[in-house]
Amino acid sequence: MKNIEVVDIRKIAGDGSLKAFADVKFSDVIIVKGFNVLMGKRGVFVAMPRKASKDGRWFDILTPLNDEVKKEIEDKVLDAYEKESA
Repeated sequence: MKNIEVVDIRKIAGDGSLKAFADVKFSDVIIVKGFNVLMGKRGVFVAMPRKASKDGRWFDILTPLNDEVKKEIEDKVLDAYEKESA
């Protein structure tokens, strides 16, 4: 996918697993807010934006339709996180 850009990355202080929030712009027409950078057992990873339902269960509000787009989003968000951490 062309023109995926991280427009905002906000690091989270502390020792918790949540390390940052990111907002991503797609093709200069839409911004999706709420990507999470998390620390897992195998290192940092990107979680798609999620929302809680009234019964307390969580569901993704954005789902890439193929692995190529998902990887591109993850790479851009992690690159922005690394630059912010430097």
